[in-house]
Amino acid sequence: MAQEVGKPNEEEVVLGEEIDHVRLITLNRPRQLNVISSRVVSLLAEYLEKWEKDDKVELILIKGAGRAFSAGGDLKMFYDGRTEKDSCLEVVYRMYWLCYHIHTYKKTQVALAHGISMGGGASLMVPLKFSVVTEKTVFSTPEASIGFHTDCGFSYIHSRLPGNLGEYLALTGARLNGKELVAIGLATHFVPSEKIPELEKRLISLNSGKADAVKSAIEEFSVEVKLDDESVLNKQSIINECFSKDTVAEIIQSFEVESKKEGNGWIGPVLKGLKRSSPTGLNVTLKSIREGRKQSLSECLKKEFRLTINILRATISNDVYEGIRALTIDKDNSPKWSPPSLDKVDEGKVDLIFQQFEEKLELQIPETEECRWDGKYENSTYGLCKTTK
Repeated sequence: MAQEVGKPNEEEVVLGEEIDHVRLITLNRPRQLNVISSRVVSLLAEYLEKWEKDDKVELILIKGAGRAFSAGGDLKMFYDGRTEKDSCLEVVYRMYWLCYHIHTYKKTQVALAHGISMGGGASLMVPLKFSVVTEKTVFSTPEASIGFHTDCGFSYIHSRLPGNLGEYLALTGARLNGKELVAIGLATHFVPSEKIPELEKRLISLNSGKADAVKSAIEEFSVEVKLDDESVLNKQSIINECFSKDTVAEIIQSFEVESKKEGNGWIGPVLKGLKRSSPTGLNVTLKSIREGRKQSLSECLKKEFRLTINILRATISNDVYEGIRALTIDKDNSPKWSPPSLDKVDEGKVDLIFQQFEEKLELQIPETEECRWDGKYENSTYGLCKTTK
């Protein structure tokens, strides 16, 4: 018999169910496409720590209610906090700290990522031992376009994709479907959407976290992936040629040259989106992905924390708030970037927001197994300062 963990409240933003040796997490904000709020992060961290430490628990399933898995961070939350310094620091700290634990989790996890899976929402899918996608799955990391950067561990994930595909996905926010995600290793299995409820029941009845058994159960429902002819993954040589350039301006220039060649009509809309994006966001994102190739997961997350805090503080630009305003608040889709063009972006200022904080102000990633769940926000300098105010 399944039992609700905590309050049996269907309005709770994350639902947790205990079913013998299986635990089921449901992201439960369907009307908001299961965007990630501070409450979502807190509940996820609470469940995952408790269940990793519970010897009875073997298998964790995570899914989204409604038509989305998760559309990522709650942009309105960031926008509403723009006038109060560091109003979102706690949720950012907790999310990146949680990302490390999801990547390194000790129990078998399966994501049933049916529907929209974007940005921070995708960070709850991609790192898992098994990630199941469908024909309705839509993935992207579109943060650069609104003056932000590719975060939640994706400067690590994208920098390890084939060739320069990571730069392409991060800078353009290009969307990938379920088949494409499996083809490049961002998901493990493709299952037709009508079979997802049956697969969920099968995994629960398995009542085991043994990887081979879980894999076999998923494979009962999965189908072989064959890319569509027009898939961007079939354009790897063009992507490598253009997105290996040193600067965003050179990438765009190279992409423009390719767009004029026969058969490259797909480039036009992508170029248009690139040129509409925040010049600062593009520059920060490219530098972050390039650095990510030489960084560990924990180094990437610490870097992303610095970038996010500096961006939310508008240290070098107010673009993130202007981007959110234009996209989700006023919805005029006419952001006024500052600076307005790539040639006016000061590289020195970009470098500034990458600089390390004092050690006590960095994201505290647990360095040893015995301290695995240490470094929580409430025990950080930020949390301790907050409680003594």
